[in-house]
Amino acid sequence: MTQQEMKALKKMIAIRFSLLPLFLGPIILFPAGTFDFWQAYAYLSVLVLPMIFVILYFIKRDPKFLERRTRAKEKEKQQKLLVILITPIFLAGFIIPGLDHRFDWSNIPTFLVIAADIVVLLGYLIIILVFKQNSYASRIVEVNENQKVITTGLYGVIRHPMYLGVLIMYLPTPIALGSYWRLIPFIAFLPVALVLRILNEEKVLSNDLQGYKEYCQKTRYRLIPFIW
Repeated sequence: MTQQEMKALKKMIAIRFSLLPLFLGPIILFPAGTFDFWQAYAYLSVLVLPMIFVILYFIKRDPKFLERRTRAKEKEKQQKLLVILITPIFLAGFIIPGLDHRFDWSNIPTFLVIAADIVVLLGYLIIILVFKQNSYASRIVEVNENQKVITTGLYGVIRHPMYLGVLIMYLPTPIALGSYWRLIPFIAFLPVALVLRILNEEKVLSNDLQGYKEYCQKTRYRLIPFIW
């Protein structure tokens, strides 16, 4: 990668990844009607601080991976439809805690909020480990040129460890944000969305990625060991 390409990539990464706190912050805080919402700041810190270290690490070690992670436009028709359906549910999952905080619907003890933040961080660490093991872990469903099947590490246990990290990361998010009510959209729809995504992704990988069918025969479980 040339110096000019690296400079352009760094600029794009800075813009794309800075959108997370700039986007989620107002979505959570505005419905709360106050900036006095320590649970929101703790949660955003758990997301943003590790992300900074991840970006710095991969800029140095694997900038092409970060370039792939900036792609957000799905190519598969089923994935595009899934994004349209899940986006309002996902946004509602962050708006509800603000409303919950404003109207005092929930009363979650501090120790549970902190415990939830720790679980969120654990899920994030699993995702980071996946990033290190699989340079082709894209945000969208696609098969890249020269991509190979990863069969070692977490991929030797389940076929989609990144989605397991996502599940661990987002299911306790309502508690981390001090809201029982937010559990409803996430528990009801997140597992279903992941299952639909995985099934479609495996169809694409089986058709377009050499050796993936054989890998599926060897590694039986998709998401949760001994269950599915």
